[in-house]
Amino acid sequence: MTVRRSMKDSVVLLLLFFGSLLCSPTNQARLTVSPSSSQFFEYDFVSLSCEEDDSSAGWTLRRNTSTQQMTQCGVKWGRYTGSSCEIHFIDPLDSGVYWCESREGPISNMVNLTVTGGSVILQSPVLPVMEGDDVTLLCETKTTPSNLPAAFFKDGSFIRKQPTGHMTIQHVSRSDEGLYNCDISGHGESPSSWITVTAKPSTTASPTTLPMTTSRAPPSLVSTPFQVVTTVCHLLLFFSHLLHLHCAHATENTLPVSMVTTHVLKTKVRWQE
Repeated sequence: MTVRRSMKDSVVLLLLFFGSLLCSPTNQARLTVSPSSSQFFEYDFVSLSCEEDDSSAGWTLRRNTSTQQMTQCGVKWGRYTGSSCEIHFIDPLDSGVYWCESREGPISNMVNLTVTGGSVILQSPVLPVMEGDDVTLLCETKTTPSNLPAAFFKDGSFIRKQPTGHMTIQHVSRSDEGLYNCDISGHGESPSSWITVTAKPSTTASPTTLPMTTSRAPPSLVSTPFQVVTTVCHLLLFFSHLLHLHCAHATENTLPVSMVTTHVLKTKVRWQE
């Protein structure tokens, strides 16, 4: 009986240990893209960086594309130059979701990059924009000046035509969030890119109301590593709690009342800690 109980206690400790590693708060990196755009022409140059105060975190740049999953920079794509990952002569197959990941598991923001072999792209913010800010979109061609008249669309609906190929959305709100693209007559249409709008942090939040700090994620065909980590974390803690309760129940069947009470109190204190 003592051996069985010791094995169960060891399993509980292991589950709690791995759960604490997954759930422990860690500073996240910030993925930046240069040039700052979510769309690129084929054969363009792109540099991506994981920016974080703690350089010892060991951040690795990873991506999901239509042909590769969870691959890191330097393995079949890109190369590290200092703290940046550079992609020379970017290809449409490089289109996908990019993020930074550390040895401890936490990840950065994710960015969606689209590479086209066509002749028109839409230069739009690659990172989320703050509610109330002004956002400028640029419809650009590969071989001609970027000041040609262009029509702009949101979620497939026509917005307006701009004579110089620039469109500014003033004081963006959550309703401006969506898929944008543009069209230049005689040259073609750009791919679509998702623009995310985040709520401005509240400076005076009431005790009963929390400020909204999250935004809707763009549609994606792949699960984010953050969701996987969170799910595993919750499962580990849940099963460790069940196993711990089972051990406590088994102990109650074999120990005197005074020892059972002490065991339960210690268990409660341990979980509170």
